[in-house]
Amino acid sequence: QPQLVESGGGVVKPGGSLRLSCTTSGFTLDHYLITWFRQAPGKEREGVSCISGLVRSTNYVDSVKGRFTISRDNAKNTVYLEMNSLKPEDTAVYYCAAKFMISTVQSPCVIRRPDHMDYWGKGTLVTVSP
Repeated sequence: QPQLVESGGGVVKPGGSLRLSCTTSGFTLDHYLITWFRQAPGKEREGVSCISGLVRSTNYVDSVKGRFTISRDNAKNTVYLEMNSLKPEDTAVYYCAAKFMISTVQSPCVIRRPDHMDYWGKGTLVTVSP
């Protein structure tokens, strides 16, 4: 059974940094698109960043471009989200999700809607506060 477990959340001051990890098991990471989502209180879940399987193309929502970096370590079955220059509006529960997709397309991956993803983790809370 595929599993995703997020970790690395916490409380940080504005301008600070955090690195989130999404540790996966039960499936081949190269065959899946991994996407980080976040959900702030009272708001809809939004896609933040994606990384594709074979070619590892990436993409970001405009609000995090230049501040967040997504990466993968297949040897550790882990996807990371490095978050820098954090802002109070980044406060949310962050989820990683997987969608089965074998693709060799080099163009940036598409950040899918939440209901298009196949498997989810339970989330990790990020709080950005003075």
